[in-house]
Amino acid sequence: MALRITVDPGAQHPPYEQLRAQIAGQARSGALPTGYKLPTVRGLAEELGLAANTVAKAYRALEADGVIETRGRNGTFVAAAGDSAEKEAASAAEAYARRAHRLGLDERAARAAVDDALRAAYGTG
Repeated sequence: MALRITVDPGAQHPPYEQLRAQIAGQARSGALPTGYKLPTVRGLAEELGLAANTVAKAYRALEADGVIETRGRNGTFVAAAGDSAEKEAASAAEAYARRAHRLGLDERAARAAVDDALRAAYGTG
């Protein structure tokens, strides 16, 4: 089992986002199991021909999302991301629903705002 990452410098999304998305996707799919040790920032940067800061930015975003965890000098590992990501999404959805209700939006308008935001975030539509 190995981390498989490809970065396209001409792609629409910046390299750190491509890296973040691929690691997150592999962690969610199980291709990278919980506890899998990721390469060091410097090591992955050299392997992919990226700046260390680019990899570090992706790792910080992944850690903030609960996909990976850094254990000091022991390294960086895939965390139990599915549960963490789902809990965080549910919490954000609950907060949004309460806020939309306080703003006086009806359910249809609140859903439309979510649909628009999802289309924008996922690039669909």
